Amino acid sequence: MTAIYKRELKSYFDSMIGYVFIAFVTAFTGIYFMVYNLFNGYPYFSYSLGSTFTIMLLAIPVLTMKCFAEERKMKTDQMLLTAPVSLTKIVLGKYLAMMTVYAGPTLIFCICPLIIKANGTAYLFSDYMTIITYFLVGGVFVSIGMLISSLTESQIIAAVGTFGVMFLLILWQNLLQFLPTAVRGVLSKVDVMAPFENFAYNQVFDVTGWIAYISVIAVCIFLTVQSLAKRRWS
Repeated sequence: MTAIYKRELKSYFDSMIGYVFIAFVTAFTGIYFMVYNLFNGYPYFSYSLGSTFTIMLLAIPVLTMKCFAEERKMKTDQMLLTAPVSLTKIVLGKYLAMMTVYAGPTLIFCICPLIIKANGTAYLFSDYMTIITYFLVGGVFVSIGMLISSLTESQIIAAVGTFGVMFLLILWQNLLQFLPTAVRGVLSKVDVMAPFENFAYNQVFDVTGWIAYISVIAVCIFLTVQSLAKRRWS
């Protein structure tokens, strides 16, 4: 798994995707940080983080689209499928490499609450809990993108599919307004963004939200392994 992790991580920075992802996400989050926190004086960095998911709609599909789709198109997936490594380790190696790239801007964000504190009132505990939650939400989206990438050999289809699923999940509550009340009550229970919004906007620290995110990630990793296993035996 370590060899796959290092190989995959190196590929992201050799192809510049890693650098572009970190720069893109950091730059746009910095703009929100300047507007909300520095210019308008909001003491919570979580407000800025909550505004960046529109950016993630573009950034995460670019990060995840090639992880398996490119291997399948270039036929290099045959080496992976026949390697003396379990499929679980292959999937985890690729997933952890993508999450390492994703962790880049997340670690940079940890400086922002300290900048707020240096200039006035800050709520460090709330902000850092929100940053952790933000990282876990990103982990959910990356795992979904990885699963979709494992189902196709087209990077474009993988990117568009990931964008579509993320768009649906981010706007879930708004879309539910168009459904009957009875259906809305049931579907509102699977709102991926609800735990993050509780942390970011209501300062409600619900650890069950973290458990839910980790569970979704585990399910997506499991389904990705099953997708590869089906191809291995076919």
